[in-house]
Amino acid sequence: MNHSRSFKSRFIRDFMLNKYLYLMMLPVVAYYLIFHYTPMYGAVIAFKDYTPIKGILGSDWVGLKHFIDFFDSYYFWRILKNTLLISLYSLLFEFPMPILLALLINEVRQRRFKRVVQTITYMPYFISLVVICGIITDFTNADGLINRLFMWLGYDGQAMLQKPELFRPIYILSEIWQRIGWESIIYIAALTSIDQEQYEAARIDGANRLKQMFYITLPGLLPTITIMLILRMGNLLNVGFEKIILLYNPVTYETADVISSFVYRKGLLEFGWSYSSAVGLFNSVINLILLVTANYISRRVSNNSLW
Repeated sequence: MNHSRSFKSRFIRDFMLNKYLYLMMLPVVAYYLIFHYTPMYGAVIAFKDYTPIKGILGSDWVGLKHFIDFFDSYYFWRILKNTLLISLYSLLFEFPMPILLALLINEVRQRRFKRVVQTITYMPYFISLVVICGIITDFTNADGLINRLFMWLGYDGQAMLQKPELFRPIYILSEIWQRIGWESIIYIAALTSIDQEQYEAARIDGANRLKQMFYITLPGLLPTITIMLILRMGNLLNVGFEKIILLYNPVTYETADVISSFVYRKGLLEFGWSYSSAVGLFNSVINLILLVTANYISRRVSNNSLW
């Protein structure tokens, strides 16, 4: 009882001292409560045969039926494979690129040139995704810019988004182009926190720019890289369905259909609300397991972790 009163008095005292900070925090807390925590109640329809007429509480309870149907379906292994491959390709090729860009920008001494490079690389991130996908579609058409370059080199033009084997490379390359500048910001900010006296000491010892990068810059970036990698692992199966839906078509379902796009089709287009909720819940559970596992391994190996 005394502990409870002590906590209450400390909270009131802290609130009075920092009341404006608490007020600034309220919209953020309200956002997460309304749009992230409250909708979690709806996940129960994954275990029910939900119909809008009966509502969530009135719908019949079916247990794990929708999960079993999904695991036994023809689409399970296909969409799981596609999701894992696209996510792993993004992790291998897209994740290191902002780090590399930040390292290269850090080595540039001309401030004006550095600003120009940063501005150019940031710009694609602020373009509407619909416009981005329209540009990709136009560029990869049989008579698009990319095919015209190939034809100039002597190759035949082809509608590249109609080729299942080309969907993943197009998706990954466009992700790199769109996100490399924006995602490099956090690494550039982390570089500014590295003690400059370390570079001066290294130069006195005769270390060139490359050695300074490997022995000072990269170790200084390692905690930030670790945290970003853990966060990426927690979203490994959350391949951005908006972009995939705008780019894929029935011809490329074989290599392009992922869990999120499958949930979209089943839930919104085919009205399989309970089935799609079961698939989405399965996806969220796997992401949670990956996040906790990555955080645990990172904490044991490098002492850097989210918690």
